[in-house]
Amino acid sequence: MHDGLVAWLRASAARIHEQASALTALDQAIGDGDHGINMNRGFGAVIAMLDARPAPDDGAPDGTATSDLLRQVGKTLISTVGGASGPLYGTAFLRSAAAVAGDHPSTAAAFVTALEAATNGIAGIGKASEGEKTMLDALFPASRAARGALDAGGDLAAVTAAARDAADAGAAATIPMLATKGRASYLGERSVGHQDPGATSAALLLAELASIAAEGG
Repeated sequence: MHDGLVAWLRASAARIHEQASALTALDQAIGDGDHGINMNRGFGAVIAMLDARPAPDDGAPDGTATSDLLRQVGKTLISTVGGASGPLYGTAFLRSAAAVAGDHPSTAAAFVTALEAATNGIAGIGKASEGEKTMLDALFPASRAARGALDAGGDLAAVTAAARDAADAGAAATIPMLATKGRASYLGERSVGHQDPGATSAALLLAELASIAAEGG
């Protein structure tokens, strides 16, 4: 699980870097205009942290190493990502770290538990819910789809694919929404017709995770 997490973080950083301009363009329409810039800086810092980080203790349980890494990622994002995204994504990783610290029957189960914890953590710190044109409109559907796939007996590849597809659909569904939370809410009716940048970046991250899982990561 730890090695797959590292692969996902590196792939995600590359994808965020590639899509930084597009994410910023989305944010320029309804936000502060810096989401792609901030996310790119944050994940660049995550890569620097990974490069400088000592190898995990071979004798430590895999869940412990994974939890420790997720915690470091969360702290790194909080300290380097500007705007609201830093605390929100940082909280997501910190809550995920706590969720995977215990024993789980499978990697797929650990992922679902982590995703649910991350989503609820973001909802709590942001005092937001689904339907308000935020990243939660990608994450809540992804969490439900992942849980459904797990309950149906799906492995990690199936569970992450279900999360990816639901997140993609959820991000697209923000286009006709009226923003009622965050900076976009200041625009009122003018927020309608634009895809939420946070939901888009969340969907990108889950898409990269599904790709890693499909490759057996």
